[in-house]
Amino acid sequence: MTDIAIDKKSQGPALCAPMRVTVLGGGSFGTAIANLASRNGCDTRMFIRDAAVAKEMQETRRNQRYLPDFVMDEKLSFTNDLEFAVRDRDLILVAIPSSNFRTVLRQVAPFISAQVVVSLTKGIEPDSFALMSDIIREELPQVAYGVLSGPNLAKELMAGVPAGTVIASPSEAVRSAVHQALASALFRVFANTDVQGVELGGALKNIYAVAMGMGAAYHLGENTRAMLLTRALAEMSRFAVKLGANPLTFLGLSGVGDLIATCSSPLSRNYQIGFALGSGKTLEQSVKELGQTAEGINTIRQVRAQALALDVYMPLTCALYDVIFEGKPPLGIALSLMQTGHRSDVEFVLPHAEPQPLNI
Repeated sequence: MTDIAIDKKSQGPALCAPMRVTVLGGGSFGTAIANLASRNGCDTRMFIRDAAVAKEMQETRRNQRYLPDFVMDEKLSFTNDLEFAVRDRDLILVAIPSSNFRTVLRQVAPFISAQVVVSLTKGIEPDSFALMSDIIREELPQVAYGVLSGPNLAKELMAGVPAGTVIASPSEAVRSAVHQALASALFRVFANTDVQGVELGGALKNIYAVAMGMGAAYHLGENTRAMLLTRALAEMSRFAVKLGANPLTFLGLSGVGDLIATCSSPLSRNYQIGFALGSGKTLEQSVKELGQTAEGINTIRQVRAQALALDVYMPLTCALYDVIFEGKPPLGIALSLMQTGHRSDVEFVLPHAEPQPLNI
């Protein structure tokens, strides 16, 4: 017997607790979300590809590689058996790096029936520029789906620091299921129907976290940080709207909220990569020392190419590309950005037409 079933009218789950939740992936964010679900009373298991690591996590209740300082909920279980992890579950949360996301969905496809599939990945597939929701629709066209995004630094979630997130889905039942699985007194789950906007917010903010990390290495002042954050918000929303997103989505947690958290915290992987680059280390050294996936590096390359193809003005993204991949001097690039032409301060509000002379 399943604990939730798919409601044919809403194409989502009909809720009744307890819910059976699986998280695919053993990184920091996947671990934190699995721990939240388990604490909420869900029957929760994590799929860890390496059998030895899965066994170690089961025995020690710790993710020694990514979150060694935190003990996980005692009811959370671990497996390296993909079929066992996925078959007859209710909610599948996919926390796999964007480069492997499609491969994993293809592997689980034979075991998918009525499960709900939700992406936790904040990235864009290399080469195709597909978002994770696009990949879910392509590889698992029969499933009800959604994406989860927001200012959710894994270490803070594990420590029980109050936080909020956004579940975006075209299905109200899916949004309700995720809320039931994850919402608590310390973790508020908001809802949105703009899947593309929420997902792009989560992916694009990684670009600017790299920039803020580099800025921190150069000891930028608070005035400069504030300018970078607000221009980053304008830039990412301008790009997302070109792709069909709602600009108002970027005023929420998955937009400005995630941007602030990721760009302001040394806990952010993309911030750490940027700081290492700004400290004079090579990209290869920075990535190796981090030991985790920093989606922002891949996103910079992809978004710059798309921005040029779509004729979207994205000076910060293009400047980062020049510094990281073309070896341009950061200070020279920064000075050139300060000398760009006059623009409106606020996107999507003020008219772009030239002001008319006043008759005085």
